[in-house]
Amino acid sequence: MDNLPKCGANYVSLTPLTFLTRASKCYANRTSIIYGNVRFTWRQTYERCCRVASSLRSLNIVKNDVVSVLAPNVPAIYEMHFAVPMAGAVLNTINTRLDAKNIAIILKHSEAKVFFVDYEYLEIAKKALELLATSKMTRIPLVVVIDDIDSPTGIRLGELEYEQLVHQGNPSYVPEEITDEWDPITLNYTSGTTSEPKGVVYSHRGAFLSTLSLLLGWEMGTEPVYLWSLPMFHCNGWTFTWGVAARGGTNVCIRNTTAKEMYTNIVLHNVTHMCCAPIVFNILLEAKPHDEYSKPITTRVQILTGGAPPPAPLLEKIEKLGFHVVHAYGLTEATGPALLCEWQEKWNELPSENQAKLKSRQGVSILTLADVDVKNIDNMLNVPRDGKSIGEVCLRGSSIMKGYYKNDKANYEVFKNGWFFTGDVGVIHQDGYLEIKDRSKDVIISGGENISSIEVENVIMKHKNVVEASVVAMPHPKWGESPCAFVILTKNSQIKEVDIIGHCRSNLPGFMVPKKVKFVEELPKTGTGKVQKNHLRTIAKNICCCHRKVKSSKKQKYKSSQ
Repeated sequence: MDNLPKCGANYVSLTPLTFLTRASKCYANRTSIIYGNVRFTWRQTYERCCRVASSLRSLNIVKNDVVSVLAPNVPAIYEMHFAVPMAGAVLNTINTRLDAKNIAIILKHSEAKVFFVDYEYLEIAKKALELLATSKMTRIPLVVVIDDIDSPTGIRLGELEYEQLVHQGNPSYVPEEITDEWDPITLNYTSGTTSEPKGVVYSHRGAFLSTLSLLLGWEMGTEPVYLWSLPMFHCNGWTFTWGVAARGGTNVCIRNTTAKEMYTNIVLHNVTHMCCAPIVFNILLEAKPHDEYSKPITTRVQILTGGAPPPAPLLEKIEKLGFHVVHAYGLTEATGPALLCEWQEKWNELPSENQAKLKSRQGVSILTLADVDVKNIDNMLNVPRDGKSIGEVCLRGSSIMKGYYKNDKANYEVFKNGWFFTGDVGVIHQDGYLEIKDRSKDVIISGGENISSIEVENVIMKHKNVVEASVVAMPHPKWGESPCAFVILTKNSQIKEVDIIGHCRSNLPGFMVPKKVKFVEELPKTGTGKVQKNHLRTIAKNICCCHRKVKSSKKQKYKSSQ
């Protein structure tokens, strides 16, 4: 059998670009993109991508050059997920919530040759380019403006505009052949919650397999109508930029993730699927019932959520609106979701509160992963499957990144003994379902006891007057550390600190009860919606210091009075 022929007929490099080619033939006249009054079919989308790829080649873009884009979920950024690799280049989607400094850092580190910028982000892009000009970077990327295709503004920065590249490009362009599936397809930067963002490189093979795994795991059928409530800059839209093409679906693009835009498009286009971080649940829940756009959802909308562990009470609330939620766990380095909480039929018989608790678990691995486990990092042994023993979540499989771009030290730290170490702490239950308990750096150690901040947050979220909560470690003179909670309350709530502490005391062991509760209007977050707990820890440390000074002052006054 070793002498059988391996040739172009029976061995082809895996790449998600084939999904678009197939869609243009099999679903040629189906609607591919909806954006306001703009409509495209899959035949038109394929042709537009060919034209853009052709124009990029005419701009001297060659294999493995980086092409960056700063844009919301508009048709152009969707098309670039195909057009850029069709030109042999690597796509770098930049988080639109970053400041000029971080955008400049990414442009410099990635050595981007072309920088596409949506008209809304021109000012911040200009500041980033000015910072680049004053740095030691010798090459400034060529800037191409993306004007609004539905309502053109005429705003420009230089001579080039996206639709101009579409118009000038060759519709018969033959895409660059992918001869090695290990070649890079995209470069994504981590959200940088604790340090400078790192560049994560995806391969064509990894992107292809991750896409198929998520389509199967989420059970997405043919002709889905997919609402782009998840930023495409976030792990390439969790690979659904390619996945919707694979299923011959319709991409409903929206510029802003507001309740009005989401509800309007869900009802108008009969949306079937959407992805989002749990923070979007609050946007949907807070929409006023009498608002004209907040019409009842007539068809069940499937939501894949991740990015942060969703509290069980929040899942219970959102499902009552007509959404069906599937929980996923992933990270940039795993090409987005790596685990899905696959639903079991027998769970349907449980009370809704119990179902929500099960849904909040991270679940089992997608098919692309060869293995997932929770390990004791001291001896690399697997922890018992008892739902209690804590260890670090480790992954291995084809959906894991190629590595961090130009960062050997970071690669050495995360790739060990054939595993990728996530830095997340979790447990495995008897049924094999994994549950994240915390980031390793977020575990609170109080008097020798490990406290999961997520567990405390879930209890606080059960209070009817709480919208959002985040718990971090606060220095404690006796126990070393103790929980400190930052809480956002519902509007006009009269709840006090003692009420939240009392609520926790009724639902948690004493050592897990927060010693301090601080009410805030908002929580500091990264561009992908993750709470920046490092900022909160700094605030908690200052609260502790102030508290100690007050107590010391009171003691001093008491001594003086004696």
